[in-house]
Amino acid sequence: MKLILLADVKALGKAGDVVKVSDGYARNKLLPQGLAVEDTDKSRNDLKLKKQHEEKLAAEKLQEAQDMAKKLEGLKISVSMKAGEGGKPFGSISSKEIAEAAKEQHDIDLDKKKIMLDEAIRTFGMHQVPIRLHPQVTGTLYVLVQEK
Repeated sequence: MKLILLADVKALGKAGDVVKVSDGYARNKLLPQGLAVEDTDKSRNDLKLKKQHEEKLAAEKLQEAQDMAKKLEGLKISVSMKAGEGGKPFGSISSKEIAEAAKEQHDIDLDKKKIMLDEAIRTFGMHQVPIRLHPQVTGTLYVLVQEK
């Protein structure tokens, strides 16, 4: 029996693949669990329309990420940190604090998980912080760390 997979099936194929399996495997496992549908003209057309829709959504997300990267370009946020003896910084600035400052100062929602800091910022001054907006798009935010 020829089927179109709706989900990835181990040792059989990925979603969207057309596979040939035994009738029993199709009737008892794949069809009842919703992992596949029979290979007909209607199901092929539905699959084609679904792929087109997913490609359109992916293109829209990419465009949104590129627009956000342009918006972030040249944008500066300031964060303050306590200073210890001799003007040395006391503490650090994490990605969570950077995301909160961006929300407060410029009303931009950034996910703290997308802020790519190798380690927390522990010095005063201007720092470039890369932000992964999309797998293909990375923006840069400038963070000015000042003494409280």
